[in-house]
Amino acid sequence: METKNILKQIRKELKAIIEEKYRCDNQKYFKEKIFCYGVKTPVVRKIAKKYFKQNKHLNKKETFALSEELFKNQYNEEATIAIQWVSELSKQFEKKDFKIFENWLTQYIDNWGKDDDFCLHIIHPMIEKYPNLIDKIKSWSYSKNMWLRRASAVSFITTIGSFYVTRHSLKDIFEVAETLLHDKEDLVQKGYGWMLKSASVHNQKEVLEFVMKHKSSMPRTSLRYAIEKMPTNLKKQAMMKE
Repeated sequence: METKNILKQIRKELKAIIEEKYRCDNQKYFKEKIFCYGVKTPVVRKIAKKYFKQNKHLNKKETFALSEELFKNQYNEEATIAIQWVSELSKQFEKKDFKIFENWLTQYIDNWGKDDDFCLHIIHPMIEKYPNLIDKIKSWSYSKNMWLRRASAVSFITTIGSFYVTRHSLKDIFEVAETLLHDKEDLVQKGYGWMLKSASVHNQKEVLEFVMKHKSSMPRTSLRYAIEKMPTNLKKQAMMKE
């Protein structure tokens, strides 16, 4: 199936199962205007799986090119399919692919849903495989692009919501959190709060110490996220105003 036909078939299938109510309801979760057909994510993932299986003859370069065409169309559902296809090739990731992924993040990621999906399923596997990319991830925390700033934190989280500690350290995430500490964007605040929460699963003491050190200036949004998995007594301690 030629590239244009693959895209045509996917879009035809998505348009045939639109749920108008879901499309309208979905917008309320985003501040920015989103492009959304109105197809629920589990259904989209099944479609992605089906077309990936049908086109297994495509090599990595061809799959990447097809995925980029999906990103270009801006629709959330098409981005979900693109991310799922690329993540299916994670065992084939090479260090040089990182530049492609960074360009996609900069050009096509325009809401928190795409950002998180991209980071969890593409960027995180890259830094597990190539931990020397971590400094580059950390540099995103200084970007003018808010989605790159959020990505600098969310990329440290695994798809099961924990913090992958084997190849990157608490020192790295605390550096990112300190850089983003007073970020004006609440979605960035939530992003680094989520990162700290994930790290707290196995590093509760260290994360609590970080929170206690910065709680007087840390936005309450970030603080609440960071301590969400902690026992009630520690939550009260962290939330208590000085």
